[in-house]
Amino acid sequence: MPSKSVVLGAGGFIGRSLVVELLRRGQEVAAAVHSHGDRLTRWLAEQQVDTGRLTVVHADITRPGLGLPEQDLDDVRDMYNTAARFAFGMDPAEARAVNVDGAAQVIEWAATRPHLRRVVHISGYRMAAADAGSPDYRRDGAYEASKREGDATARTRARELGVPLTVVNPSTVIGQGQYVGLADLVGELWRGRLAALPGNPDIFLPVVGLDYFVQFLASVPESQESADNTYWVLDDTTPRLPQLVALLAGHMGVRAPQRFVPVGLLKRLPRALTRADPETLSFLSTDRYDTSSARKLATSFGLEMPPVRDALCGWADDMVATRFGRTRAPRAPYGFQQVGKDRTWVIGDRERPGYVFLHGLPVDADSWSRVADRVDAPTLAADLPGFGRSGPARQSHDEWLAALLAPVRGRPVLVAHSYSCGPALRYALRHPERVAALVLVSPAFLQPASSWLMRSPLAVPVLRRMSAERLAGSLGLPDDGCLEGPAADLRRAGAAVRVVAALRSAYGQRGALRSALHRVPVPVELVVGELDPLEEPSRLPVTEVAAAGHYPQLTHPDDVAAHLVPVRKRAAAR
Repeated sequence: MPSKSVVLGAGGFIGRSLVVELLRRGQEVAAAVHSHGDRLTRWLAEQQVDTGRLTVVHADITRPGLGLPEQDLDDVRDMYNTAARFAFGMDPAEARAVNVDGAAQVIEWAATRPHLRRVVHISGYRMAAADAGSPDYRRDGAYEASKREGDATARTRARELGVPLTVVNPSTVIGQGQYVGLADLVGELWRGRLAALPGNPDIFLPVVGLDYFVQFLASVPESQESADNTYWVLDDTTPRLPQLVALLAGHMGVRAPQRFVPVGLLKRLPRALTRADPETLSFLSTDRYDTSSARKLATSFGLEMPPVRDALCGWADDMVATRFGRTRAPRAPYGFQQVGKDRTWVIGDRERPGYVFLHGLPVDADSWSRVADRVDAPTLAADLPGFGRSGPARQSHDEWLAALLAPVRGRPVLVAHSYSCGPALRYALRHPERVAALVLVSPAFLQPASSWLMRSPLAVPVLRRMSAERLAGSLGLPDDGCLEGPAADLRRAGAAVRVVAALRSAYGQRGALRSALHRVPVPVELVVGELDPLEEPSRLPVTEVAAAGHYPQLTHPDDVAAHLVPVRKRAAAR
């Protein structure tokens, strides 16, 4: 299939999003990948983009001819080189093979295209650094030095062969799927391990949003004046590093560090202590960059950068949603929101949910995702304050729940699991006019207090060190990846302590909750697993899920959803 645009490195973070942008503009695209083309096509399907004009081809930019099918690509008009070897600690020969020799091979192949309009080469913003100098593999590391050498090589070969070249130098490109570089620092902040900031208060680590960047790239060949020019694409309004970290800390509900460690000292300290790759330290600079030509060109395309605060906070939401690339993000809207006094991780519809799900411990709101996918109305779930991805609690769980449900219009079915059955029950007692029905799944206050979390003095250190597999085993669950997130969250500062303290505190409320259960003026139903029965029979309706334990929403989501749907329908009919 003849194509007008070729995207090299189409399976990468920038390349795949550029493919989407070009396809949405109605262009014919050859997406060149080094391997695993099926991963790209699956990802494109998730983006719901029309792939009728797409061809996926295999390429290797380290080979003459790039390994591309010549007969199918004679009609190439624009060529984008987003391929690069991006890693720290590389062998120089490995880095040069892709970032230097590969850049030259791209220019040489493009020179043989009879209808070529432009080659767009992605370089890096540090090419204009005041202290850049000549590439120095020992001083800068293989990645940074090879990018500098590759930049010079691409320009030289383009001049020699008469290839119209545009070099685009982005700063850190942020967006869904970006988990390296600055993301490492954000990850340490999120986990409570960032005791001090590197460098000094004037460090400038600029960012640019992914969507804006690929729109810029896709537009570049449309401008004749962009040929043989270079553009620095970054957001000049990016806060200096201390303010950037403070912004993200406030958004995620964690504490921002106030101290600094000089770069010279960081280079001398062991990596095991600093948790920083020495090569990343070359990016710690106060340098500023001339973005005027890029801003002028973007204006001519009608492009406008989104507010940097929105871009940074949206990126933080994406990273936390996937636990920095370890899990999949939920399909429903997600992110940090202010709920009363607490920064809270919220998933779903806060205004018109048909169901509100409250999780037990030590799991989180994602424990309801399989049930939420199977019910018949919009849902709302959130991580309790102090647990999962939410920030530490500054109010009681009862106050938090009232604030979470304050914007809700209508009367949803309130569904709670284990520990959360207490707050849910008390809410229904105080606000019966706002609840259509109450469903308590494996209510802890009606079951024997037999969990090792309640008994063992080693519960906290054991929880901190648990892998997802061990956590699943301790809870009697299959290891199907569903606890990858909770296991990671338990290793955050203070998380395991809060889980154990909450469970032990809840034990003292069992009597009061059992008494209150029969005073609730809304319909109440119980759901329990066959292998996790109530301590004594109940006068309330009880649904027993066959072969299920304490977490039927995880092991038997179809059964739980099949019970919830008629509960809502009965409540609506009353």
